[in-house]
Amino acid sequence: MNYLSVDSISKSFNERVLFDDISFGIAQGEKVALVGVNGSGKSTLLKILAGIDVPDKGEVVINNEVKVTYLGQQPEFDGEDTVLDAILYSDDPIPKLIKDYEYHLARAESDPSSMEMLSDLIGKMDELDAWNFESQVKEILGKLGVHDLGQQVATLSGGQKKRVGLAKALIEKPDLVILDEPTNHLDLDIIEWLEEYLSMSDLALIMVTHDRYFLDKVTSKIIELDQQSLFHYEGDYANFLIKKEEREVNQAIEKEKARNLYKKELEWMRRQPKARGTKAKYRVDAFDGVKEKAHKNLSKSELDLDVTTRRQGGKILELENIEKSFGGEQVVHPFSYLFKKKERIGIVGKNGSGKSTFLNMITGALEPDHGKIVKGETTVFGYYKQKEPDFKPNQKVIDVVQEIAEVVTLSDGKAVSASRFLTQFKFAPKAQHNFVEKLSGGEKRRLQLLTVLIKNPNFLILDEPTNDLDLDSLRVLEDFLEHFQGCLIIVSHDRYFLDRLVDHLFVFEKNKPISDFVGNYTDFRLSLAEKPKEEKPKEKVIKEKAAKPKTQDKGKMSYNEKREFEQLEKEIEKLNQRQSEIEKLLNSGEEDHEKLINWGTELKEIKEAIDMKEMRWLELSELQS
Repeated sequence: MNYLSVDSISKSFNERVLFDDISFGIAQGEKVALVGVNGSGKSTLLKILAGIDVPDKGEVVINNEVKVTYLGQQPEFDGEDTVLDAILYSDDPIPKLIKDYEYHLARAESDPSSMEMLSDLIGKMDELDAWNFESQVKEILGKLGVHDLGQQVATLSGGQKKRVGLAKALIEKPDLVILDEPTNHLDLDIIEWLEEYLSMSDLALIMVTHDRYFLDKVTSKIIELDQQSLFHYEGDYANFLIKKEEREVNQAIEKEKARNLYKKELEWMRRQPKARGTKAKYRVDAFDGVKEKAHKNLSKSELDLDVTTRRQGGKILELENIEKSFGGEQVVHPFSYLFKKKERIGIVGKNGSGKSTFLNMITGALEPDHGKIVKGETTVFGYYKQKEPDFKPNQKVIDVVQEIAEVVTLSDGKAVSASRFLTQFKFAPKAQHNFVEKLSGGEKRRLQLLTVLIKNPNFLILDEPTNDLDLDSLRVLEDFLEHFQGCLIIVSHDRYFLDRLVDHLFVFEKNKPISDFVGNYTDFRLSLAEKPKEEKPKEKVIKEKAAKPKTQDKGKMSYNEKREFEQLEKEIEKLNQRQSEIEKLLNSGEEDHEKLINWGTELKEIKEAIDMKEMRWLELSELQS
């Protein structure tokens, strides 16, 4: 079943053509990655597919039976909305009902009117069989780390808004989901859960992502936006690189052939110019096609990170029992470390675990409460921050660079002008006089990276450097960092990036000291998988729930707990029924391999859900007895 068809669409901004006469389709269950350099029009194309923008010509046709959800790089919500309002904003009756139910449930013990409303709402929930949907909503919210449903969206950070946007997109149960950089600003454990969720679901998907592990796990087809056209590749990222190179080699060969043919045809066209009207029309028409192919511009401006690195002395950086607290809560526990030459350290940990505080302390932006930081005399930091810098209003690209340096020293000792250095960073001479606010997200990130490297640091700290960079720029950045002669600290959610560049990790966990793990990110995840089951997050969550303090006297159930206890019995019964159904299906002799895999996966999930719910039921039954 075809979900979406793109028929010969084109889009331009002023004189700049983004794409011309492109066509493709997305079928049921198909998962597609859209790649291309920054500024090639990827985000614009996604907005056209979502109906937010329109093409200059051509059309996008979406099957009437298909529900489409779009999530941009920076989700937008009504600032007055709570998280619950934003997530369950829908015309469907069930989400509306659940929103009302959750609202009054939270106020039932303190507001008699809410208690009265609950009786009616519970009846409606039973009537519409909304409990299962509510359970799914809570599971998705929990996995994405969205807990405070009453918080106003306006007070959320960029990462929190992204998680709320993702929750809304998944809860809406779309047939086709359109995602623009879905992994930006997410913790690594959330990325891994989302990766698993999308790869196992039957929804269709098209997304822009620079996360190569995520791309490989979720999608099976890549379409590349290049030279104003689309190119299709089946398979994973490695196959894409091979086929892309083959395509570019073939294009170069075809261009050379076209140039030779063009010369011959040009001679023929110039013969007897007065009699041109008598020449064979098919040959005149063919000449125009040959001319276009012969003059097609295949040259590409590649990012060139050719900068010198300052010499490092014997002493680089020493941390002596540094620690930091805010509001009585210890964020960084006592930590000591002596940095050596060419250190390559990755930093991992959830938001709020102290990563940014740690970086701000070692760069001097924050003073530790205790301990000492001793920086070597020759150490020069280059700090690429996750937050985009505040460029001045009406500032041009060239002005940003010239404020730092008029002349830049390259790795071979040569000095080049700021304009030449910008050209190496893929800013053409004409683009250098554009206003910064007109740049795409990826172009702003490239400019930010330039302002860090232009100072020739020998100790680089990169906080989420992969956000918004295209895959070509990422490969160049990785090559540069592999040969970087100074120290390197990387905070990143890009597992491929970490695996390629770091030797060990500083692992941050809330309320725990920083630990030093030898190995890359994949090694770290494998080590976690080998830990005993009782240390796994799922069981930890169960224990935390059991230990949560109650406002009422011990041994008595609150209204909420009574309602939960009753509901658990219904849910467990339904899960047991579904378990029996799936077991019958698995024993039915079905030969469809895909169906068997899906049933097996569902059976595993159901058993895990039954275990969790039965444990909670037992906890509540003890209170009742």
